[in-house]
Amino acid sequence: MTADGKVVNLSREQDGEIFNGAVVGLGALGVITKITLDIQPSFMMRQYVYENLPLSELKEHFDAIESSGYSVSLFTNWQNQRIDELWIKSRVEEGQAFHATPEFFGAKLATRNLHPIAALSAENCTEQMGVPGPWYERLPHFRMGFTPSAGKELQSEYFVPRQHAVEAILAVERLRDQVGPSLLITEIRTIAADHLWMSPCYGQDSVTIHFTWKPDWPAVSKLLPVIEMELAPFNPRPHWGKLFTTSPAELRSIYKKMPDFVELSRRYDPQGKFRNEYLNRNIFAT
Repeated sequence: MTADGKVVNLSREQDGEIFNGAVVGLGALGVITKITLDIQPSFMMRQYVYENLPLSELKEHFDAIESSGYSVSLFTNWQNQRIDELWIKSRVEEGQAFHATPEFFGAKLATRNLHPIAALSAENCTEQMGVPGPWYERLPHFRMGFTPSAGKELQSEYFVPRQHAVEAILAVERLRDQVGPSLLITEIRTIAADHLWMSPCYGQDSVTIHFTWKPDWPAVSKLLPVIEMELAPFNPRPHWGKLFTTSPAELRSIYKKMPDFVELSRRYDPQGKFRNEYLNRNIFAT
C-alpha cells in the first residue's frame, strides 16, 4: 500500500526490474500487506557439527568445506588460529547427503549437541548428531520458541565477493585482539547471487562475516570502523538491518542500483511519507 492508500500488485513475471527493485524495499516504498511465496517441495535434512577446524585448513580448502553441505556455517571467536565449530546441514537425498567421518579437514566430529556460543546450553539449538528431520527443524540453528543466539546482543554483518572470502577472513582474523573482548561469536557463511537491487548479494556470490556482539554499543561503535577499514579492499556491503558505520557516499558506490531505487521510491512515495532518519541519511542523502 502506497502513501496515498493505493494498493499496488507487483510480480516477477509481470513487473520485471520493478519487482527486483521493490523486494528489498527497506520500508521506503510502502507497506507490504500480502506476499506470495515461491516454494519448493519439502525435504529432510541431517545436521553435523565439527569442532576446532584449523584456520590453515580453511585457508587452503575454503571452497571444498563450504560446498560440503546444503548449508554450511563457520563459527569462530577468532582466537587460537581456528574455527571453533563447523555446522554442516545436508539434504537426505542420493548425491546430496554428507557422509560424516570422525575427522574433516582436521576438525573433529562433535559427540554431543553444541551451541554456537560455547558457554551456552545446546538446549535451544536444533537437533544435530545426524538425526534426520524436516528442513524447517534443521536449517535454523535455533529451535522455534526458544531463545536464538545469546538473546541479548548487538549484531553487524558484512557481505564481500566470494572470490575474496579467504582474504577477507584473514583480514578480520588480524583484528582478533581488538574484537575479542566485545565479541560473543562470529558466523561465516556463503550466499548465492541474486538480482534484487538493494540486496547485499546483488550481482555477486558472497561470503558473509556476521558479528554477534556483547550489548555494549560504546565499545562496538569503535570497532565497526576498524573492521570496515580492514575489509575496505573487498568493497564490503553492510547488512541494512544491522549495525554499521559505512558512510552514505560509500554506500552509494557499493550499491550500484541505489540511484534507480531512489527513483523508484519517488515514484511510489513522492512526498516521502515513509522516510525516516535512517533512510534520509543512508539512501536519500545528496
